[in-house]
Amino acid sequence: MKRKQRSFDIKAMKFDKKGLIPAIIQDYKTKEVLMLAYMNKESLRRTITLNKTCFWSRSRKEYWVKGMTSGHYQYVKSISYDCDSDALLIKVRQVGVACHTGNRSCFYRRIK
Repeated sequence: MKRKQRSFDIKAMKFDKKGLIPAIIQDYKTKEVLMLAYMNKESLRRTITLNKTCFWSRSRKEYWVKGMTSGHYQYVKSISYDCDSDALLIKVRQVGVACHTGNRSCFYRRIK
C-alpha cells in the first residue's frame, strides 16, 4: 500500500551523529550514478535554494558547491529521500564530469 506524500520537512530527516546524510547524485536523463557525497542541514538548504548541489566536506570541514572551481556544476532536477528518511537521491543535469579524477562518474572502477 502506498503512503500519501507529505510536504517536505527538513527536521524529519535522519542525519547521523555528525549531522550528515549521504546524498547519491544521479544523472536525471541517463540514470547513471555520478557520485556520493554528504550533506548537513545547511548544505541541503543551500542546494534547494541555489538549485545546484552543495555538500559538506568531511575532510576540509567546509561547504562546497560542486563545480565552483572546476565549472562542472550539477543543476538539480529533483530531490528524493528514502523510506527511512536517512538518504537522499538527487537527480541532476551534470555539466562536464562529476569525478575529481576527470571521469564522468566516481564509480568507474569494478571489482573483478
